[in-house]
Amino acid sequence: MKIAIASGKGGTGKTTLSTNLASYLSEKETVVLTDVDVEEPNSGLFIKGELVYEEDKFKMVPQWVEDKCTFCGICQKVCNFHAVIQLGKMIMVFPQLCHGCYACSELCPESALPMIPKKMGILRYYKNHQLHFTESRLDIGEEQAVPLIRQTKDYINNTFSEDAIRIYDSPPGTSCPVIEATKDTDFIILVTEPTPFGLHDLQLAVETMKELKKQFGVVINRDGIGNSNVTDYCKAENIPLLAKIPNDRRIAELYSQGKLIYKDIPEFRQELDKIIAYIKTLKINRQA
Repeated sequence: MKIAIASGKGGTGKTTLSTNLASYLSEKETVVLTDVDVEEPNSGLFIKGELVYEEDKFKMVPQWVEDKCTFCGICQKVCNFHAVIQLGKMIMVFPQLCHGCYACSELCPESALPMIPKKMGILRYYKNHQLHFTESRLDIGEEQAVPLIRQTKDYINNTFSEDAIRIYDSPPGTSCPVIEATKDTDFIILVTEPTPFGLHDLQLAVETMKELKKQFGVVINRDGIGNSNVTDYCKAENIPLLAKIPNDRRIAELYSQGKLIYKDIPEFRQELDKIIAYIKTLKINRQA
């Protein structure tokens, strides 16, 4: 199964849940954990392993060849992202805006805009027994996370068996990076907190998952700090409430030390057991 752990806002506990769930599951079966929050990956702070593979990642952007250009203006017309513009007798290319769609390059009648590789980030793969951990990190100054997320998922699909459980630590929010991270997964776990901000952003995330026609459930983190509005909302919308992680100072202390939590706090491990039981039920239903 492919499971994405997402949320409508940052700081809800996606990485906490992703790393602990993946590590706990890997005690009995093969798990692939992938941090696709490429703008600020931090699962690696908690997952230790041997570096197996490292690779620079590139995206393709156009390069203007002045000698070939006839200034027909087609490239500017076909670019939906204003990455290519014509200023008199000059074509300006803005790589940060380019989505690598090849339209300007393919439709140029003089082949004056060949596509060239531009480094956008780096991918690393670590192994720790049955836990395979991959993270990608966007270079400073790069503005587009989607191409790197896409290439990271391609690497996972080409490298690991489909028999392994795959967990994606997704970016926060409901924008393009989240769509790319979750669009081909089997199940999404939405992490939230019992506060007005948590409920508001959970509702946005729920609407996004419904648009994608995805199965999803909710995990409440820091349960006990707010009110019951999130629980009431899930009941009213018939959304599975998978687990409630308690607001416990011990959890915060372990997290701040870069340690996995389930090993030391039984209450946390019990909530993971509930999530795992639900995932196994989904897996059985899919196989049936």
